[in-house]
Amino acid sequence: MTSTTRKSPLGPLMVDVGGLELTAEDREILAHPLVGGVILFTRNYRDHDQLRALCDDIRGLRAQRLLLAVDHEGGRIQRFRVGFSRIPAMRSYGARHDEDAAMAAAGARDAGLAIGRELAAFGIDLCFAPVLDVDHGVSGVIGDRAFSDRGDVVTALARAFRSGLQAAGMAATGKHFPGHGAVTADSHVELPVDRRAESELRAIELQPFAALIADGIESIMMAHVRYTAVDETPASLSRKWIRGILRRELGFGGAVFCDDLSMGGAAVVGGLDERARLALAAGCDMLPVCNDRPGVVALLDALKDLRPNRAASARLQRLYLRDTGATA
Repeated sequence: MTSTTRKSPLGPLMVDVGGLELTAEDREILAHPLVGGVILFTRNYRDHDQLRALCDDIRGLRAQRLLLAVDHEGGRIQRFRVGFSRIPAMRSYGARHDEDAAMAAAGARDAGLAIGRELAAFGIDLCFAPVLDVDHGVSGVIGDRAFSDRGDVVTALARAFRSGLQAAGMAATGKHFPGHGAVTADSHVELPVDRRAESELRAIELQPFAALIADGIESIMMAHVRYTAVDETPASLSRKWIRGILRRELGFGGAVFCDDLSMGGAAVVGGLDERARLALAAGCDMLPVCNDRPGVVALLDALKDLRPNRAASARLQRLYLRDTGATA
């Protein structure tokens, strides 16, 4: 195998692209060895033919192809709508669960299957779902994205949703560890602070995550939230939360995504360079940096001394879409 075709490890950065097709700058950025994935947004979609061409272009750029992801949970968070199934907010399945648990689980599985099949048709690897947050009625940014205000219902319906994704060959991403549903602040804008006792966090917020980890969920996304009883560092950048509780205590062996490093909840620790280095040192495998192309360019230069981590790359490569024949 020549050096031009040898597959190199996936880099730790997940970046976005500006429009409906790749520009010369996009191609240069995506060829950088520190870039390992691409996240798509509504601006990247016009119709099926255009999206297929864009995804094929991205997937064909490198011998070790980039991970391709989109936030596509249903409800408010569904980047592609025209020509795609309209998936209701996950809370609708939680409300149905109180009347008929089996029917609610079947609906959640169907939602996961529909999302998985439709995205898989374009070669998209991840939909960044399900939400495992327990809703406490105070978080506007989570709200009806959560299945329920009860951990056992979140667990049951997230398991059903994940089974639908699996049937379509798609890995699941549980978010936002260790739980974003009890804080009022929006981590896109500022750093939320959860001051509850560690015992309460473990008894309530960790319940769905622990259950899905025991099931073998493939990846987890961290929360930009500070839990003062555990660590003053936001969970997304915290060695105690990631290497200690998530990895060592809960036994999670899959891929760990930071939440978007351009969000306000991460900005409290400094610039993108400081955030990225803290996240990697804490144990994150992949770092999304969204809607900030100048920041991405500067970050690639600032991290030029960094080498992709082969163990992290191996975990990320296990997230590639599986061909199940479900979308043929």
